[in-house]
Amino acid sequence: MMDRLHIGNLLLPRRKRWMALVVPSLMAAFTASVHAAGPSVAKALSLKPIQADAVYESVEEADFDRCQVVTVDESGQSGWEVIGPEGTLLRRFVDTNGDKSIDVWSYYNFGIESYRDIDDDGNRKADQYRWLGNAGTRWGIDRNEDGKIDAWKRLSAEEVTSEVVSALREQDAARFAALLITPEELDSLGLGTEKSEQIAAKVRLANREFGKLAQAQSAVSKNAKWLQFAAPAPGIVPAGTAGSSKDVLVYENVVAMYEDAGQGGQLMVGTLIQVDDRWRLVSLPTIGGGDGTLAQSQPIFFSPAAETSSLGGALGSEEMQALVANLESIDKELAGASGADAAKLHESRAKLVERLIAQSVTPEDKESWARQLVDTLRVAVQSGQYPGGMERLKTVASRYVRQNPELSAYADYEALQTEWIVRQQQAKDEEQPEVQEWYHESLNRFVDEHQRSVEAAKALLQLALGKEFESDSGAALEYYKKVRDNYEGTDEAEKAAGAVNRLESVGRRIELTGKTIEGKEFKLSELRGRPVILHYWATWCGPCKQDMKLLSRLQARYRREGLTLVGINVDAQRTDAVAFLNENRLPWVQLFEEGGLEYSRLSKAFGVQTLPTMMLIDKTGTVVSNNIGANELDEAIDKLVK
Repeated sequence: MMDRLHIGNLLLPRRKRWMALVVPSLMAAFTASVHAAGPSVAKALSLKPIQADAVYESVEEADFDRCQVVTVDESGQSGWEVIGPEGTLLRRFVDTNGDKSIDVWSYYNFGIESYRDIDDDGNRKADQYRWLGNAGTRWGIDRNEDGKIDAWKRLSAEEVTSEVVSALREQDAARFAALLITPEELDSLGLGTEKSEQIAAKVRLANREFGKLAQAQSAVSKNAKWLQFAAPAPGIVPAGTAGSSKDVLVYENVVAMYEDAGQGGQLMVGTLIQVDDRWRLVSLPTIGGGDGTLAQSQPIFFSPAAETSSLGGALGSEEMQALVANLESIDKELAGASGADAAKLHESRAKLVERLIAQSVTPEDKESWARQLVDTLRVAVQSGQYPGGMERLKTVASRYVRQNPELSAYADYEALQTEWIVRQQQAKDEEQPEVQEWYHESLNRFVDEHQRSVEAAKALLQLALGKEFESDSGAALEYYKKVRDNYEGTDEAEKAAGAVNRLESVGRRIELTGKTIEGKEFKLSELRGRPVILHYWATWCGPCKQDMKLLSRLQARYRREGLTLVGINVDAQRTDAVAFLNENRLPWVQLFEEGGLEYSRLSKAFGVQTLPTMMLIDKTGTVVSNNIGANELDEAIDKLVK
């Protein structure tokens, strides 16, 4: 049996003669000749990824003598790897098709593969580029092998917005064009003729006008950096809608947040559509104005205009239909409006909806218009397009829905949440504690006024979470127990019961059962005899991915002590988690159940509301910490194992 070295989830030959491989001429740091022995550490680490934004771990030259090159001779793969001073994997360059030429160049960041160059056609030139692990999900295709991506095989919605910022920053029309949905992809969605033609027209316009937009704009400079993705939850356009034949998953009103010269900025990216493993762009982005406002895009699938059209027909009144027609006209104008013009249009729109509420005959129609008024005002205020809408939003419940307690609570709660967001945006750092104090007082008043509503339970959960952040577990427990005991049968009560379980878990044994991402049964108690870290995470959580680097290091450092990691993924879709795990080869078990952070049984089990959340458990199965920070783990584990 060959002597082997375990590093992460890789099983490497410890001592093996170097297998001669032809290294592609593309990689200038190496010759194309056959080597009799492996390259030196210095030469191996001189090789760089083709894509400049690849993130990978480097080593100071002074530490080269603490690194080593080991050979790979496994089933279907042969080549070599570079092991860093701490025993973590730095590089892996292998031949996967048996032609004695390297065709996969992998780069690692803290032991996790973060980037890969691939020669798929065997001509010794990379034609595919993949970002993996903590670096994301991008998988680009380079058809002419010039180092630039021509098409995407996999791309998340978040990464589309990052690419839009990059395309504007570099004034790169080709980079932008690669993000747009293609005619073939559009046909494959099975949308109705009218909708397909509408999208195709937007794509043609975007392709034609992006170059002009990139050159004319000055908001996104060469120093701009993408920060984050923001959007309402994605939605399904069901088969049968306007002649469509398939369900289609879309995001509307997507925003890209970026930073430039210390100042924050926003791009309204608009609608994104999922096609297989990639999200596709359909229109030009809109850049936020210097006053901080951001023009809201006209939704393609879930537009208020579409909803109002159907309601107008149902209501029948000529006056009502005229109001609906005016509403549709305003919505079209809003698509390209910004600043003061947008604020005036939003005010006109709100007045029209208020008239529709007043003239609706049935309670169902009144509720439908009232909910639309709340939702559109909330979006307009939070985006900065209609600051004056805040006062209008705060009066919806008292003016229009006071006879409907459920709807009244909904309107007041959304107004409170919107005002909190606006106050946070406007407050200076030193004023943030005052904003939080106001928020907590307002939540308590809301609970007093709407005690039996579901929104009251949500408000109590927010109060409990606030106390957790203040490390006041006693007060948090009181709030959680109120929700658990007084709102039985709701999702909020289940979350609260789980949170009580978590907060009262220190010093006692806990159990958690479920299924792994592969569908195998899991039982936490079967891990007794080893210290365990439970790590709640999702693919959209950046800090969670950062924690994975530390967790990987800790697992390697405390392998002899049996440290065991259990990941609990709370993505809304299993496919997102599977894709991430397939690309990252995390060497620990992963649990998953449908429902996401809000509704998954696994998140409700311990009332997890924020990510990342980690729990530390000792060898007896007893909880040591019910919510430990990443920077506390090393010291805490060291105490456990000693």
